[in-house]
Amino acid sequence: MLGVLEGIQKGVNITKPRTKDEVEGKFHEVKGKVKEKAEKLTNNPGLEAEGRDEKRAGKVQRKIN
Repeated sequence: MLGVLEGIQKGVNITKPRTKDEVEGKFHEVKGKVKEKAEKLTNNPGLEAEGRDEKRAGKVQRKIN
């Protein structure tokens, strides 16, 4: 346990790679949803497509690992 505490104090990333990918994937999913909603507010069809693509990429990133 002491090794983990020392790592935290030194700023060492102790997150497992899989967990990191899951978190980044979820972030991209949420970011995609925000872009889709922004499209409805701004009437910008490009944002909807961009958001949809980003949301899919996030789901893939979470599932692959």
